[in-house]
Amino acid sequence: MDLLHSWGVELAVHLQTGYSSYQSLFHLASTVADLHTTFFWLFPVWFHLQKNTGLRLIWVAVIGDWLNLVLKWVLSGERPYWWVHETRFYGAGPVPPLQQFPITCETGPGSPSGHAMGAAGVWYVMVTALLSTASEKHCPPLLFKFLQIGLWTLMAVVELVVCMSRVYMAAHFPHQVIAGVIIGVLVAESVSRSKWIYNTSMKKYVSTTLLLTSIAVGFYLLLKAVGVDLLWTLDKAQKWCIRPDWVLLDSTPFASLMRNMGTLFGLGLGLHSPLHTETRKNISVSFKLGCIVLSLFLLHLLEGWTFSSENHVTFYSLVLISGLTLSISSTRFALLFIIPPGMTKTLVPVTENKEVK
Repeated sequence: MDLLHSWGVELAVHLQTGYSSYQSLFHLASTVADLHTTFFWLFPVWFHLQKNTGLRLIWVAVIGDWLNLVLKWVLSGERPYWWVHETRFYGAGPVPPLQQFPITCETGPGSPSGHAMGAAGVWYVMVTALLSTASEKHCPPLLFKFLQIGLWTLMAVVELVVCMSRVYMAAHFPHQVIAGVIIGVLVAESVSRSKWIYNTSMKKYVSTTLLLTSIAVGFYLLLKAVGVDLLWTLDKAQKWCIRPDWVLLDSTPFASLMRNMGTLFGLGLGLHSPLHTETRKNISVSFKLGCIVLSLFLLHLLEGWTFSSENHVTFYSLVLISGLTLSISSTRFALLFIIPPGMTKTLVPVTENKEVK
């Protein structure tokens, strides 16, 4: 593995020296590829325009990120920014001059890449949704073929930039981002074939949330009981990151677990609220746009929350509440603020002009 890691470090140094002018682009790619973008931007838009696509986005993001957490614990992959300082591969010679950035010092294991995996899954859902819509609208064959090529090419370019950005930031080795892309597409395809996610009962949301949480926490406690500390990477991040304020608890494995479980449970609460049941069918385009705008506004306010990095219990509790509020605000509260309860049944689309007698 040391040889493979050394090749990855060489590529990272080559990108940092030869493509330094693209630093802003790489930084943007890493930022946008984070699942934060899916939860706070893509989900509200897709949910109110195409509910099933919005649901798929959340399920793919949550299941994919949960699987990413488990795989990282199992594979225990290194990260370039600390590996170069701890490996004996370079002997007594100087280590490669890897640069660090504010988003370099993630605290979890490195394999597979969560950014590459999440971006692959999310883009797969969006591309297949657009192609499915074009097919349903009976798009001309030639135009549909061009649309297919264009969308899949766009996804490939986006994934390439995301993968390059993670290597450029010295957060991942190349083989970790490649593995992330492959697993992300497989997760998206598997979840997309599961039709039950579109009509899931509240009981199913609760049981799924508890099951995923129990497996992750149980796995952690089991290995900890036999002397394996799955949070070993946190010490490495704090030791080798050049600035302590770049090491954030928000990047720890348990932070993503709490946020994802809160999001999934909140989605169930929002979907099974009486208000959402009344309004989910007969709504106009302008009403959907209103829901999107208000959802994005509410989530932007939620994004401004600050978390304590000193008290871990408080931090993880707030992350859980943040995820819970995220989904509810996109499904139920947006409707609640636009119109008062009890008036939703009057929102029936006008299908014909009737003569007033």
